Amino acid sequence: MGGFVLAIDQGTTSSRAIVFDGAMRIVGVGQQEFPQIFPKSGWVEHDPEAIWASVTHSIHDALARARITAADIGAIGITNQRETVVVWDRATGKPVHNAIVWQDRRTAALCEKLKADGLEKLFTGKTGLLLDPYFSATKLAWLLENVEGARERAQAGELCFGTIDTFLIHRLTGGRSFVTDATNASRTLIFNIATQAWDADLLKLLDIPTAMLPEVKDCAADFGITTDAAFGAEVPILGVAGDQQAATIGQACFEPGMVKSTYGTGCFALINTGEDRVPSKNRLLTTVAYRLDGKVTYALEGSIFVAGAAVQWLRDGIKIIGDAAETGRLAAEADPNQQVYLVPAFTGMGAPWWDPEARGAMFGMTRNTGPAEFARAALEAVCYQTRDLLDAMQKDWASGSRERADQAMVLRVDGGMSASDWTMQRLSDILDAPVDRPAIVETTALGAAFLAASRAGLWPDREAFARAWARDERFTPAMDEATRTQKLRGWREAVKRTLTHF
Repeated sequence: MGGFVLAIDQGTTSSRAIVFDGAMRIVGVGQQEFPQIFPKSGWVEHDPEAIWASVTHSIHDALARARITAADIGAIGITNQRETVVVWDRATGKPVHNAIVWQDRRTAALCEKLKADGLEKLFTGKTGLLLDPYFSATKLAWLLENVEGARERAQAGELCFGTIDTFLIHRLTGGRSFVTDATNASRTLIFNIATQAWDADLLKLLDIPTAMLPEVKDCAADFGITTDAAFGAEVPILGVAGDQQAATIGQACFEPGMVKSTYGTGCFALINTGEDRVPSKNRLLTTVAYRLDGKVTYALEGSIFVAGAAVQWLRDGIKIIGDAAETGRLAAEADPNQQVYLVPAFTGMGAPWWDPEARGAMFGMTRNTGPAEFARAALEAVCYQTRDLLDAMQKDWASGSRERADQAMVLRVDGGMSASDWTMQRLSDILDAPVDRPAIVETTALGAAFLAASRAGLWPDREAFARAWARDERFTPAMDEATRTQKLRGWREAVKRTLTHF
């Protein structure tokens, strides 16, 4: 077995493959984007075959850049966009429909009906989640209802349901493994996070056949062996976690009270709550942070649907920038006297608002508003939304004890937007708290690699891994309280005007 570790990071807009050596250093990276499909307003799909092609291309590229072969890989870790649903033929591996992406809102009416039937409390009590189109189960119910013959074939055991990790593992192992991990399962709305099993009551309510569900494993476990045909060598897949949980692990947030926030297409903040399943009174999610050696560690999570996607909108939608890297420079040039707010509810609003029908809006524009003010508004929207999340998170977490209430918050950040010094400084200003950017910003891939490498005995244990975490830079608040208060007041007024309910 080789001494290198491969992390497959399958994201919403691109797939990445990163090779780490035995010293946890990155030695090769491959990446490929794939098309986004928008069949109707609020609908978002991916072609699973395009995802698979982007993954295999990224793997080959990463291996080539590392100057190694597949046989040099000792273990594989997989992390993935969560909640996105794929249904495929168990025998052929061929998808029966495009993947329905986590951003997709087509099941909003079904979620509202379930709420009207008084069922949200039941779902939340079992899964820690809310009844929102964001999660997998209503998407799966839609596929079973709308793909001809799907329900009958699923009941007969001919179809497989999975999140992206399950689909990739099935492909990489030549169809021999049909598995997922506890973190991805915990995002489906049909997995009981207390019993750690698929929930029969919820499956019955949504008419989802048990026969199409994968086996649920720990995050570090034996998920299967790749085939030579699919990967180029027989290598064990030993680590799997949904992208936000993988980032939590990569940020070494192993102690209760530690917080991380990842800035990719969306923004996702998690606080480790240890063995406690903390029920949220502020419309956050109670979820599985990780499950190792059969022991579950829980988290509270807040999800923002649009973070980096707002920058993509500036570039690809209204074309006021040519490259995402321009945004911070433009924002710094914005007129400080213009208070322009973007509420980026392009696919509804996530936590703590949960309004799937809300749509994006811009407030405060004047004749002098231009690209610089648009750029600043897009970046500040991420900061304001993070503040909303962390305020709610701190209320839920602090309710447990005086010690928790007095615990000072430091936010560990990662993801593409964390590379922007302007954005991270403004984030610290808006939060009125320190923001730590790690030396290795590829924390999602690092977390997946750690799960696999520690299982294989190639990397150290949790304690040693946590000690090895290194900070690149700490951003500390520099904004005066009066300015912060004024800006937050303007943001909350903009949100109030955007939501369909308040």
